[in-house]
Amino acid sequence: MKKFLIAAVAALALFALTVPIAEAGWNPLSKEKAADQGVKDQKVAEAIANFKNSDPKMDTFFKKAYGYAVFPSVGKAGIGIGGAHGKGQVFKKGKYIGDTSLTQLSIGFQLGGQVYSEIIFFKDKKALNDFKSGNYELGAQASAVAATAGVSADADYSDGVAIFTLAKGGLMYEATVAGQKFKFTGK
Repeated sequence: MKKFLIAAVAALALFALTVPIAEAGWNPLSKEKAADQGVKDQKVAEAIANFKNSDPKMDTFFKKAYGYAVFPSVGKAGIGIGGAHGKGQVFKKGKYIGDTSLTQLSIGFQLGGQVYSEIIFFKDKKALNDFKSGNYELGAQASAVAATAGVSADADYSDGVAIFTLAKGGLMYEATVAGQKFKFTGK
């Protein structure tokens, strides 16, 4: 019975990482719309609009950052050992410069699966160049801020980056140590 339960939970975690998530359509109350972002990839444009709508002051980061990486959907699941993966695009001064991928391995108490969007803002040229250099990593001590109304007003850069996440769905219980690894491919 115990093996069956472990197999069932593992199957659910794998399912959470591989099944496409239904994304909400047009929200008439939103101020920002995907079409207003000037981005060709619809999912990236929607993610940017969602971040701006979650906190109107987030627009300051988009305007002042030297660059940013947008991951519209990152799937995460775990049972003791977990992982996350997502693909996105990188922008320098608002212009698309290439694609990126995120991979994460985590160890510790965790159970469940979730999907979220993530944006990494780069304060200056050095921070963006470090990211583009190849195998960029954020250690377990790097912390992301959940994007909610007013949170960006108090957020600041740490080691040249500011990281925001926005939950899309799922449920995950965790107390883990994890790091994120990124790969960049220029256009």
